[in-house]
Amino acid sequence: MTQILIIEDDKRLAEIIQRGLREQEYQTHVAYDGRMGLKLALANDFNLIVSDIVLPEMNGLELCRKIRANKPLIPILMLTALGTTDDKVEGFDAGADDYLIKPFEFRELLARIRALLKRSGNKRAGQSSLLQYADLEIDIHKKTAKRSNQEIKLTPKEFNLLEYMVRNPDRVLTRSEIAEKVWNTHFDTGTNFIDVYITYLRKKLDKPFDQKLIHTRPGMGFILSSEFE
Repeated sequence: MTQILIIEDDKRLAEIIQRGLREQEYQTHVAYDGRMGLKLALANDFNLIVSDIVLPEMNGLELCRKIRANKPLIPILMLTALGTTDDKVEGFDAGADDYLIKPFEFRELLARIRALLKRSGNKRAGQSSLLQYADLEIDIHKKTAKRSNQEIKLTPKEFNLLEYMVRNPDRVLTRSEIAEKVWNTHFDTGTNFIDVYITYLRKKLDKPFDQKLIHTRPGMGFILSSEFE
């Protein structure tokens, strides 16, 4: 049975989420503060974690970083009332896989959870951990990246974006596709977090090298290609 950890200090909301997930036949556990959430997360093999950001004892961002350092493959869905681009970037940088803004409908939460569980299952079922393109090599299990044998240090979300681009090279990826496939969300034209992450990735992946791999197609999206000038 799929086990989900809910970390939420609003007991009423935690109860609503727990009851709804149990109706979908998920096994759930609840923690009401960050410190207890971390303890449960590290002591058990959960399939997914749903966590608020504003928590007593330890905030959700610090919690996410600590969980990610010890269990890099577990999907983490962050819940928060904060919805600016900077807030989202900070959450993704901490290691979150998805980001749902309060208030939300339970069916949307359920859809996000199902998508994360499916993606997590597909990753674990992959035969090879190494992906290569040009002089770039990434290890999807170790979460490491190298270019011309030089290690490139990436945040969890930068790595996920790069992984998707390496899996889909030499074709234009729209912002909507990246939002759906990497962030499991619909692209919000009022925010520019995808462009922010493309910029982050370029600085680390392309700036130190003569050959550029990430290119912009104006009005269309982005492409990973070794053939562009």
